[in-house]
Amino acid sequence: MEDDEVKKFVKERYGKIAQENRSCCSSSCCQSSNTDISQGIGYSKKDLQNIPQESILGLGCGNPIALASLKEGEVVLDLGSGAGIDVFLAAKKVGDTGKVIGVDMTSEMLDKARSNARKGNYTNVEFRLGEIENLPVADSSVDVIISNCVINLST
Repeated sequence: MEDDEVKKFVKERYGKIAQENRSCCSSSCCQSSNTDISQGIGYSKKDLQNIPQESILGLGCGNPIALASLKEGEVVLDLGSGAGIDVFLAAKKVGDTGKVIGVDMTSEMLDKARSNARKGNYTNVEFRLGEIENLPVADSSVDVIISNCVINLST
C-alpha cells in the first residue's frame, strides 16, 4: 500500500469512528464501553466523569496527561487529537492562562471535538485541521507536545 493510500484509509476509518461514536478497539462480542476501554489504558474514572462523554472513544493506548507534568499557563499541542479526550484533560491542567491545541487530519473528528468543546464550555482549547508531517502551528509556539497512539499512523 502506498503512503497516500494508507493516509486515505486512516482518514476514512477514523471519520467513520467519529460518526458512529464508537471505538475501533472493542469487539462486538464483549460490549466493552469506550469508558471501560479508556479506564483500562490508564484514565481515572474521576477524570473521565469531568469531560464531555462524547470525547471518550477508547482510541488511545495510554494516558499521556498522566505522564506530561503539565503546568498552569503552558501551551500544549495534541497530535491526532480525535474527539478531544486528551485536549480536555490537558485544558484543566493548564488552566485559563494556558491553551491546548488539538490537531487532527479527520474533519469528522474535528467536528466532534469542536462540538464537545462547546458542550463543555472550554475557552482555552482550539482544534485545527492538519497532519503530523505538516503541522498548522508556528515553530516554537508550544511548550509541550502530547500524542496518544497516532504517530504510528503517520506516513
